[in-house]
Amino acid sequence: MQLETYISDLLYRYDCVTVPEFGAFLTRRVSAKIHETTHTFYPPKKALSFNEQLQQNDGLLANYIAEVEKIPYSTALNNISKQIKSIKAYLTEGETVQLKNIGELALNADGKIQFDPSSHINYLTDSFGLSHFSSSDITREVYKETVEAIEDVAPIILTPEKRSNRNWLKYAASAAIFLGLVGFGAANYYNNTIEDHNQLAQEQANEQLDAKVQEATFIISNPLPAATLSLEKQSGNYHIVAGAFRVAANSEKKVDQLRSQGFKARQIGENRYGLHEVVYGSFDTRAEAQNELFKIRREHNRDAWLLIKKLK
Repeated sequence: MQLETYISDLLYRYDCVTVPEFGAFLTRRVSAKIHETTHTFYPPKKALSFNEQLQQNDGLLANYIAEVEKIPYSTALNNISKQIKSIKAYLTEGETVQLKNIGELALNADGKIQFDPSSHINYLTDSFGLSHFSSSDITREVYKETVEAIEDVAPIILTPEKRSNRNWLKYAASAAIFLGLVGFGAANYYNNTIEDHNQLAQEQANEQLDAKVQEATFIISNPLPAATLSLEKQSGNYHIVAGAFRVAANSEKKVDQLRSQGFKARQIGENRYGLHEVVYGSFDTRAEAQNELFKIRREHNRDAWLLIKKLK
């Protein structure tokens, strides 16, 4: 099992990918920038980091591996544990572990894991198709007026030819302004064309990426009595998933069951595999959802997990 391949897949869509009993790979958006010395343009990207303190399993990585490899969730979790033990053994022996498209891991003098992220891949889908490039320095001529001093002993007479030369400088300056405006218009047209191209390329990339990332499936075996509660309309893109059901009636029973337990449960529609998704609730921020997820795992369902999805 190539663990780094699955981690890399998930980093395109999620800000945090936790590897149980090892740590979490985190991403944050970094704006585009220009290097003042080399005149190199760097597009926006996701900066990658590693936090050894976040080791609690959130189900994301194991569920994804289970779906892709068509194996039980427990088997996927066990395979992750075996590979992590192997990585820790290499680190303990003083070796550097290379994770393809992610970075290098090594132990520092204090025995803590030191992470050096890879610079060969950009996990920000908004920047799909963009790469860094350098531009040559632009030199501009500065015209300085020559001060002509008139001395009593040797007066200088300004001839018509001198005035003619100054008029030529005015014409040259006007031509430079005109060419600058034309160049500015051409640059705007070029930038708009590039943005249209990048938008189309991004949409194609997202379609390919969505085909890779799948959600976990849970099945309700025993019918549950229905209960009707009047709840306010929920919003937010962070959802705590209770299950995904092939039969719509089972998803409705699960919603009734969770509402009878006090949750603001609801259905959020079908995923791309035709499964009806049921969530404990939806939240506006990741922090609120993560806090509620820990509580649900501790008191109700250890297999609940966090889904980031923008609803129509």
